[in-house]
Amino acid sequence: MKYIFMTGGVVSSLGKGITGASIGKLLQMHGYKVTMIKMDPYINVDPGTMNPFQHGEVYVTADGAEADLDLGTYERFLDMVTTKANTNTAGHIYQTVINNERRGDYNGGTVQVIPHITDEIKRRFSAFEKKVDITIIEIGGTVGDIEGLPFIEATRQFMLEQKREDVMSIHLTLVPYIHGANELKTKPTQHSVNKLREVGIVPDMIICRTEHTISDSMKAKISLFCNVTKDAVVEAKSCSSIYHIPESLHKQGVDAFVLKRLGLKSKKTFSKEWFKYVKRVNTLKDTVSIGIIGKYADLKDAYKSIDESLKISAMDEKLNIDIQYISSEDKNLIKKLKQLHGILIPGGFGIRGIEGKIAAIKFARENKVPFFGICLGMQCAIIEAARNLLGLKDANSTEIYPKTKIPVVEMLEEQKSIKNLGATMRLGNYEANLVKGSLVHKLYKTDKIVERHRHRYEMNPKYIEDFKKVGIEVSGFHKNILPEIIEIKNHPFFIAVQFHPEFGARPTKQHPIFRGFVQASKKFKKS
Repeated sequence: MKYIFMTGGVVSSLGKGITGASIGKLLQMHGYKVTMIKMDPYINVDPGTMNPFQHGEVYVTADGAEADLDLGTYERFLDMVTTKANTNTAGHIYQTVINNERRGDYNGGTVQVIPHITDEIKRRFSAFEKKVDITIIEIGGTVGDIEGLPFIEATRQFMLEQKREDVMSIHLTLVPYIHGANELKTKPTQHSVNKLREVGIVPDMIICRTEHTISDSMKAKISLFCNVTKDAVVEAKSCSSIYHIPESLHKQGVDAFVLKRLGLKSKKTFSKEWFKYVKRVNTLKDTVSIGIIGKYADLKDAYKSIDESLKISAMDEKLNIDIQYISSEDKNLIKKLKQLHGILIPGGFGIRGIEGKIAAIKFARENKVPFFGICLGMQCAIIEAARNLLGLKDANSTEIYPKTKIPVVEMLEEQKSIKNLGATMRLGNYEANLVKGSLVHKLYKTDKIVERHRHRYEMNPKYIEDFKKVGIEVSGFHKNILPEIIEIKNHPFFIAVQFHPEFGARPTKQHPIFRGFVQASKKFKKS
């Protein structure tokens, strides 16, 4: 078992997850089985109750953990399925240790950060021992952050306890460009590496995030002051697509360095097919415009997996895609909708922006614009149809208006007695049976599907027959009772789903519904 630790310095959001996943992809291409683990230093038990402006998208694992959006990056790059073992937070770790203490597991001893917290962290580092060849562990935050110290200390201990050839450290840092001086500066990198060395970790490789080319002399300077060999100083410039990063790192010999450092040799002939596949987007000319209508239009990370799923499907359909994020509270919403070839309403929670989403769905339905609703998007589509097709003007969701007399969307019965918000929704994989002859049945080409969920509210089954009379058909059921999918047959493309299909797309394996939606948007543009 081999371990690679990814740390970051100077500033956050440099791309540790993408860099780690890119290295993991290269190691896969050499024939190794790779997984990734995220260690988040915040005290929240998970990001499930956090505002997207604080954290971006909440990613859901197959077994129902609410996690950081980096897990989506891991899955898309490595074509893997993440579980609860792939995501850890300081909050969950402290909660585990405190629960152990309450049970008396520590035999009356004083519970401390060292060894109890660090031991629990190290235990989680080894979650995939004997299951994979290499585990890449991303330590969230920035070296020097007070909340991250137990994770860095646990990393130091773990590296000391392993054989040298079984573990290595990669540090991602920033080399900023000072416009006034017209030069790049290595001092932040030097300070960041020194901070890491102060706590006992000497990085084996330094990856320098930069917007400009780093010269050989600058690499030599970083090598000298940071105590790494020159071939271990790697340039990480922005690419036109994140999926081009593995090739950029490969050209700089990163995978060869990592294999040598870990005492490994390539297990198979290295194929560059993945590089060729993801570079096709550079040759595409036709463009479709898709609008994502939500209340977090100013924060693209809130819809990260949807964004990537659309790009993946467009790439496979030989299209460029212009994704427009439009606030559902925008006063010029309808005007902006008229410029689109497809309309997508994503998931979400709360009252704000709901009426704008409903208006957008009405526009898509009446003007035959391809429409795709996800989770709350499906619930809004049900409300819109109830109001404007069934004539039930007061129809609503009990989430939006708890006292509504026409609850076309309401909370699951088992949810009504739950008080805590965290990790209490319908989460993770659930099966759905598809209705034969429906559009989704044609798209999936199967009778039964498994998709990931994250919600408390459902379409009220008592209205199924009423909706059918006005052309809204339920085409997917969970346990033949709960509506999972609705669609309109006399429409170019109108599908809304209760689950989150965006978690299933991969660069080499687009999701059936996203593919159908993008194809329909392409046809709409040409019509």
